[in-house]
Amino acid sequence: MGFNCGIVGLPNVGKSTLFNALTKTAAAEAANYPFCTIEPNTGRVAVPDTRLDKLAELASSAQILPTQLEFVDIAGLVRGAAQGEGLGNQFLANIREVDAIAHVLRCFEDDDITHVEGGVDPVRDADTVETELMISDMESLEKRMTALTKKVRGGDKQAASDLSLMEKLHAQLSDGQPARKTPNLTEDEQARLPYLQLLTTKPILYVCNVGEADAATGNAFSETVGKMAAEQGAAHVVVSAAIESEIATLDPEDAAEFLSELGLEEAGLVRMISAGYGLLELLTFFTVGPKEARAWTVHTGATAPEAAGVIHTDFQRGFIRAETIAFDDYMACSGEAGAKEAGKLRIEGSDYKVKDGDVFHFRFNV
Repeated sequence: MGFNCGIVGLPNVGKSTLFNALTKTAAAEAANYPFCTIEPNTGRVAVPDTRLDKLAELASSAQILPTQLEFVDIAGLVRGAAQGEGLGNQFLANIREVDAIAHVLRCFEDDDITHVEGGVDPVRDADTVETELMISDMESLEKRMTALTKKVRGGDKQAASDLSLMEKLHAQLSDGQPARKTPNLTEDEQARLPYLQLLTTKPILYVCNVGEADAATGNAFSETVGKMAAEQGAAHVVVSAAIESEIATLDPEDAAEFLSELGLEEAGLVRMISAGYGLLELLTFFTVGPKEARAWTVHTGATAPEAAGVIHTDFQRGFIRAETIAFDDYMACSGEAGAKEAGKLRIEGSDYKVKDGDVFHFRFNV
């Protein structure tokens, strides 16, 4: 699976509509009232990658198995969630479980769909949610810092290290800035961050939900979000949940024609996945054979043994070498045999860093 992404935002911004479209299910009820999503709905979708289809055709693979992406539709948040307003506590608990946040922001006017804040202002809405997450993080740190102080007095060195990190994070949050922006963290402190499960350390992808007419070009609302995202070093995409809902009901040819008529080259799902991959620094490698052509996902910087371990832990434990062909070389040489003959098949060891598009055949011994 590629990564786990929680779809969050205020009520009535289009979260559930987008989730239903992306997963092509009706698992989440989309309705014009707050909190229609009570339990987080989870759906997995195939990650589109034309390279996989080309590899499968070349190798005459019987099956094509793309890597998958998991979306989690989480209940809408309102102002005061950190103090338990609305479904705040449940919302905050659910968001701790995801790897990244897809924050859906309403960037369209519609008198028939109420807005909990009384009017459309996506930057204000983003600030509302971020503030609630920061308040929750501060409360979480304060509780843990109290407990750690006692351990530090007892001479616990790890507790002292953790307390120092938490004090830095708490100071950042107290200044009204998310924990992810905390400056001057050491390499060890960066490594410790995931264990704290802070909400504001998670990468954010802002999803601007616009009307159909603005799907190709965006609008003034989405432009303000783009500027905000750039200032934060975050990613953003412009999609229309309404269009994605229509695409979900069409076959591929009709969907392509529909998108073309709207001036769109690809569906919003593809753009979301692309932005999400970049956000989490993920890359794709492939395994190809007559039985199946399959895509796999690892984080940037992963070694060949770690990539092998994604397939099976025995592959990593008994890793010997990785027979490696770059995607472009595989295609140019018409497959593995041609690449080997042309000297494009490389033997890589345990220190090799995986590159996006690598085609692997792992050798191992357990």
